Amino acid sequence: MEGYKSFLFFLVTSLVLGFTLVIFALVWVLHYSNGLAWDGGNAEFNWHPVLIITGFIFIEGIAIIVYRLPWTWKCSKLFMKCIHAGLHLTATILVVVALVAVFDFHNAQNIPNMYSLHSWIGLTVVILFVLQLVGSIFVYLLPITPVSIRAAFMPIHVYSGLLLFGGVIATALMGITEKLIFSLKTPPYSSLPPHGVFVNTLGLLIAVFGGLIVWIATRPGWKRPPEHVEKSLHPFGSTADDNTADYDKEKSDVELNNEARKRNLKLDDAGQRSTM
Repeated sequence: MEGYKSFLFFLVTSLVLGFTLVIFALVWVLHYSNGLAWDGGNAEFNWHPVLIITGFIFIEGIAIIVYRLPWTWKCSKLFMKCIHAGLHLTATILVVVALVAVFDFHNAQNIPNMYSLHSWIGLTVVILFVLQLVGSIFVYLLPITPVSIRAAFMPIHVYSGLLLFGGVIATALMGITEKLIFSLKTPPYSSLPPHGVFVNTLGLLIAVFGGLIVWIATRPGWKRPPEHVEKSLHPFGSTADDNTADYDKEKSDVELNNEARKRNLKLDDAGQRSTM
């Protein structure tokens, strides 16, 4: 890997920052808000930011860069695809629970649903994310998909993933601001109370984390090497297909060598006859 030390620095920084985001989200709801519960009140709503930050930001960020980890390059591509898809699926489950929590809270408190820009963009991102996840499973995990289709879909897959991740970051920042404006009345949000300063800091950390993930995911020198793209479908090494392919290759090499020897013998024989 080119710039291995730089990669380690950005990776460790992003992991530490990701865990910090989860801790900040828990401190926000447990210390500054009403804790966590499932009772139709503010404590139920608090599941929304915690699960979004944990699933749609932290876990989703790890899913984006998992192919960049050099320690995984010895694993088969299929195994890494399953890890990649599993992280996306985990994030999706947490996001669905987060959406149920916020809709249930709104309905219990007679608050209108889907009226803010935050909710419009957020639901759009979730729907597009699920569509991309389902489509990617059909394209990349099912062996019936032609290689040409996989190759053609790959640039769209990569671009859409980064675009949706950016949409998640933007939606989270809008949601944080919206929540603080509605909840901080005395003292007001405009007076910068400790609650507001703490959650504003969380928003800054979310933006930095998003930038780190995008940076790691877009560095050409940190990309999984091409020779590993078409590795065996076995999770941890070569399979019978690989061994057969190697055997066929060795066999073809032997046959080519034998044919070359026969041609040389014929040429030598012809040369001897011409000199007689």
